[in-house]
Amino acid sequence: MAAITDILADVPSRFRGPGGAVAVLKDGKLLGQQCWGYADLHRRIPMAADTLLPICSITKQMLCGLLTDLERNPTPAMRARGEEPAKQLSDQLGQLLDPNLLQDTGLTMRHLCNNQSGIRDYWALTVLWGAKPEGQFSVAEHGPKMLARLKSFHFEPGTEYSYANTNFFIIARCIEQVTGQPLGELLAQRIFTPAGMQTARLCANTAEHPAPCVGYEGDETFGFYPGINRIEWAGDAGIVASLADMIAYEQFVDRSRDNSQSWYGLNSEQQKYSDGNPADYGFGLARQLVGGILTVRHGGALRGYRLSRSYSPELRVSIVVLLNQEHGDAGAVSDYILKRMTGVPEAKNEVINPGPDWGGSYLDSETGLAITVNKGGAGELLVKYHRKPDKMRVVEEYKAQSNGMVATLDGATLHLHVPQDNRTLHAQRVASVKPASNSSELQGDYRCAEIDSVFHCSGSGDMLYGMFDGFLGQGPVHMMRSLGEDLWALSCPRAMDSTPPGDWTVIVRRNDDGKVVGVTIGCWLARRLEFIKQ
Repeated sequence: MAAITDILADVPSRFRGPGGAVAVLKDGKLLGQQCWGYADLHRRIPMAADTLLPICSITKQMLCGLLTDLERNPTPAMRARGEEPAKQLSDQLGQLLDPNLLQDTGLTMRHLCNNQSGIRDYWALTVLWGAKPEGQFSVAEHGPKMLARLKSFHFEPGTEYSYANTNFFIIARCIEQVTGQPLGELLAQRIFTPAGMQTARLCANTAEHPAPCVGYEGDETFGFYPGINRIEWAGDAGIVASLADMIAYEQFVDRSRDNSQSWYGLNSEQQKYSDGNPADYGFGLARQLVGGILTVRHGGALRGYRLSRSYSPELRVSIVVLLNQEHGDAGAVSDYILKRMTGVPEAKNEVINPGPDWGGSYLDSETGLAITVNKGGAGELLVKYHRKPDKMRVVEEYKAQSNGMVATLDGATLHLHVPQDNRTLHAQRVASVKPASNSSELQGDYRCAEIDSVFHCSGSGDMLYGMFDGFLGQGPVHMMRSLGEDLWALSCPRAMDSTPPGDWTVIVRRNDDGKVVGVTIGCWLARRLEFIKQ
C-alpha cells in the first residue's frame, strides 16, 4: 500500500492538467486511488471519486458484452421468434447496410466487433460530409444518412484491422432493432447492475453530460478552456461513469477473467484474422505489452477528455485513469503506474544513427496513403502513418522499430510492417518537386458520388486550401501542403471526433494528356475515395 500511495502521489505533477482520477486494483481488491485537481476550474469544484465523466470508447467493450449476453441469454421477445439469437442480430445487418456491402463479402457481426469489417470510420468521413468540429450530429437524424453513404470497403472483411466507430454504431442499432428496447435500458440491466456500477448510465448527447465535470481543451502555456461537444454517441461511445463505477467494473472483470460463462471471459479471448494470424483487437478490447507484461485494455477520447482502463490477466492488476483534459495521455499514465509497480526499468538502448536516405515522402499505392519520414532525436526517426508521427528507434542503419511498427528502407522503397493492422505497406519514394507557382490546374470542384461529397480546392503556388460539402453542411477550410509530385497532405487537426483523423492524403490523377481529372482522398481510417473534377 505504501508503494502504491507513493506512485499515485507522483501522478498529478508528472501528468499536469486540470484534474484527474486514478485507481489501482490487485486480485480484485482496491490497492489505492487518487483524485486531484478540479472537475470545474471556473466554479472551483474538485474532482472526486463520484464525479461522472464520459468514458467514451471504453463503451465499446460494454456494448460487445451486451451483444454476447443477448446471444447467450436472449430477451423473451427474441426467444418467442424461435430463431437463433445470433442469427436474429446478424440478419439486421441487411436492414441497415447497402445490400452490395453484404453480397458475397462474408461480412459478419464478429468482423464488426473486431474492427475487421473494412468499413470506413464515419467520424473521419464527417470531415468529407462538411461537418464543423463543434457541429451537431444526431443518431436519429444523421445516422441513417451516414449508413446510406457506405457503399464499399477499404479492405476485404476479416483480412485486416482498421479502427472504425462505424462498426459499433451498427452493432448498437442491430441490438435496438432486435430487442425493441433502448440501448441505455439494456446496458443498465445487463452490464451496469451486474457489475455493481451504481451511477453509470448511457448519456448519448454530449451536450447534456451530467454536471459538474467539464472537459478542457488547451494547455498550461496558453490556458485551458471548455471543450464544446454537440454530438451523439450511442454504442461506439456514450457511457458516463465515475471512478467508483469503474472500480466496480474492474472487480467484475477480475471475477470474470476465467469464467467461460461470462461475457467478459468469452470476449477477452484473443481473436484471429481470416488467414489465421492472431489479432490484437477483439470485442472492444485491445491487447498490448507494457514492459513485457500483457494488458487487455482500451482508451477513450472526447474533446476535453482522455481516459484509459487496463487489466493484466497474469498479474491480476487493473488500472483506471480518467482525465478531463484534451492533451492528457491517460494510456501513458496507466503504463507509468504499471511499470513503477512491477519495477520494469526504463530501456537503455544503444544509439544507432539512421542512414542518410530515410527522409522524405512515400506513397503506398494499395492503400493510397502517404507516409512521411523525418529525423527525430538521437537514434530516432519520426514516421507518420497514423494521426501523428511515431517515434521509431533505429536498430540498424536502414531499419527502425517502435512498439507497433517495423520500418525498413530498401533503396526507394519503404517497407512498413504494422502487425496490429495485419498489413505490410510497400511505399515508393515520391519525387520532391516544388509545386508550380501557378497551381490553377488543381483549383476547382471535385465530387465523390460514392459518399456524396464535394471537395473544393483553391489557392496559389504551394499554398492550397481544401474544403468539403456534404449532408452535414459546408465544412471549414483546411490547409494543404505539398509532399511531392502530384501528392498533397490536407491537414485536419480538429474534427467532430476526438482524436481527429490528422492528415488526409490527396493524390492528383491525370489523363494521358496530363490534364487533372480527379483526386483520390483518404486517411488511415478511411482510405481511397475517388473524386472526379467537375
